[in-house]
Amino acid sequence: MMTKCFFCEYKAEPSYKDTANIEKFLSPRKKIVGRERSYVCAKHQRKLTKQIKYARYLGLLPYVSYQGIR
Repeated sequence: MMTKCFFCEYKAEPSYKDTANIEKFLSPRKKIVGRERSYVCAKHQRKLTKQIKYARYLGLLPYVSYQGIR
């Protein structure tokens, strides 16, 4: 069963400034999670990816995380 998109449900747009919300769509290793696991619609997944990459570029989010993984 498909649930409604997080951003459609709250009538919001992904923003690089809102790192707390964006981190929900990253794996523990800080990879961008796919649509199947994040339940985000195609339109918002494209915007989310751009915003995550921009936040990484600005240094707001890390590119990778190896903390506690061996």
